[in-house]
Amino acid sequence: MRTTSPALTAPTEQGHPARWLALGVLTLALLVVTVDATVLGLAIPFLTADLHPSSTQLLWIGDAYSFVIAGLLVSMGSLGDRIGRKRLLLTGAAAFGALSLLAAYATTPGLLIAARALMGVAGATLMPSTLALIRNLFTDPRERSFAIGVWGAVSTAGAALGPVVGGILLEHFWWGSVFLINLPVMAVLLVVGVKLLPESRDPAPGPWDPVSVLLSLAGMGGVVYAVKDLAAYGPSPVPLAAGAAGLVCLAGFVRRQLVLPAPLLDMRLFRNRGFSASVLADLMTVFGLAGMIFFLSQFLQLVQGRSPLQAALAELPATLGAVGTGLVAGAAARRFSVRTVVSGGLAAVGLALAALATLRPDSGYLLLGVALLAIGAGAGFSFTVTADVILSSVPPRQAGAASAVSETAYELGAALGIALLGSIVTGAAGDFTAGLRAASAVGAAVLLCGAVMAWRQLRGQRLAVSG
Repeated sequence: MRTTSPALTAPTEQGHPARWLALGVLTLALLVVTVDATVLGLAIPFLTADLHPSSTQLLWIGDAYSFVIAGLLVSMGSLGDRIGRKRLLLTGAAAFGALSLLAAYATTPGLLIAARALMGVAGATLMPSTLALIRNLFTDPRERSFAIGVWGAVSTAGAALGPVVGGILLEHFWWGSVFLINLPVMAVLLVVGVKLLPESRDPAPGPWDPVSVLLSLAGMGGVVYAVKDLAAYGPSPVPLAAGAAGLVCLAGFVRRQLVLPAPLLDMRLFRNRGFSASVLADLMTVFGLAGMIFFLSQFLQLVQGRSPLQAALAELPATLGAVGTGLVAGAAARRFSVRTVVSGGLAAVGLALAALATLRPDSGYLLLGVALLAIGAGAGFSFTVTADVILSSVPPRQAGAASAVSETAYELGAALGIALLGSIVTGAAGDFTAGLRAASAVGAAVLLCGAVMAWRQLRGQRLAVSG
């Protein structure tokens, strides 16, 4: 995998000469991982009829992938810094393809759970590697901002396209087909990426600490599991114990990073006000985006009687908004300011959620469509600029670890959004719409507070205009 053409590896003052083609390859990998996070939802009834999983097994089929990804992102980002981001990306792509084949033809619930968990391991190698390679491919800050915008747009589009792709496939094929779509994309990534992508790594990384890896996996996995289970089923000993153990492990992870000579994650990064505020803004953005998109999908199906595919198509304005603003977010931040664009994006999401607090069962699509467009547009502005700030806050040698922090905030924000807003939806008195209105109001308050936080904490933060 190290063999590359000299013409493609010689950098220029503007960055790698094949950087735009390389960006296309990287977005392929990202697209598959984000599609795979949401494509399974529609297939659950079909695989349940075929494999007959228990209720606990069904929960793990749906969540094992996200638990493992959330727990390993920081570890895999740091591993890429050490052994080479290209090597890790291509190794992960090969594993992801092979495990997708295993999942597609799983004959028992246990085998499918194992395949999904291992796909999470492979997915955790792909996500931070793509963003870290962009950091090193594009040395011109303006080009890098646009490339990050493309990356963010593909990430959002992939999550939204998952249900659409799943709906189309399940109308014609069996449930395993939702996994087989990964194979041709990963094959293209491997064939083209070997020749096209340049290698980059930390020149003096230090050893990779297995104890830190286990603490990160147990900590994030335990917290995410506890949040999801408590929101879905209420308090019980197992998730409470898992959450407490997860917090202890995360505290141990932080303490260990502070004393290791070569930590997986340099905790001093969080002393940078722009870095820490951007991570928090990421979490809040995805909290609102993922939480409300998830429950609006249920509203469209359960209350308004749309099919799963119709519901997925009805949510496309959010994707269009995120793609459109993501591509211009960097330019907007340079013209106005980082804090104006990020806080404005959070405020747009918050105001759109406030508008959804007026939702009724017979509400027309105009209200939904405009609110979804505003949610997507605000998220595109905020998420793209904060990713740029996070990457710009670290030297290129730490790009993998910094990318993983951004991705972890994304995963944790999605889990919290679905879990906490979901508990409000299911716990409110009255019908489903009443719960959705209450959750929208709470989400609006959180996002508007986030906008105020971003305005204060990102004061003076600017994106570079030259290399």
